[in-house]
Amino acid sequence: MRNVHLGIHLDRRLTWQKHIFTKRKQLGLQPHRMYWITGRKSKLSLENKLLIYKTILKPIWTYGIPLWGTASNSNIEILQRFQNKVLRSIVNAPRYVPNTILHTDLQIPTVKAEITNFSTKHREKLITHPNELIPALLEEEGPRRLKLFKPTELTTSFS
Repeated sequence: MRNVHLGIHLDRRLTWQKHIFTKRKQLGLQPHRMYWITGRKSKLSLENKLLIYKTILKPIWTYGIPLWGTASNSNIEILQRFQNKVLRSIVNAPRYVPNTILHTDLQIPTVKAEITNFSTKHREKLITHPNELIPALLEEEGPRRLKLFKPTELTTSFS
């Protein structure tokens, strides 16, 4: 049974695996189409290449991030590997340059850092919401049987 609502793929256990695989497949097509403009041999400036990444590729994988940010690390790493590959291609960095240096020098947050940023902003919006029932959703309700992340806990889980 296929459950897709507003572009977010839901499964029975909310593992987000189908959603992340679908987004990765979507993203995989884009660099091939844009290689002539963002690839290693492109004469476009680094700032413009990063702007293309931020306006075309990043919105694809960040859509719904406060929800699917609770996915397992192995699923999140699928998107992280894609991001590393694209950034390495944009700057024409050799394989021996660490990914952390790419992210630091380009000032591009990792996927986990983006999850934390988006979730923090989302939580702040919920806390200040004019409907008093919305902030009540953030209150702790006692012990849980499963040790899965709740979307409201993502603000501290990857820090």
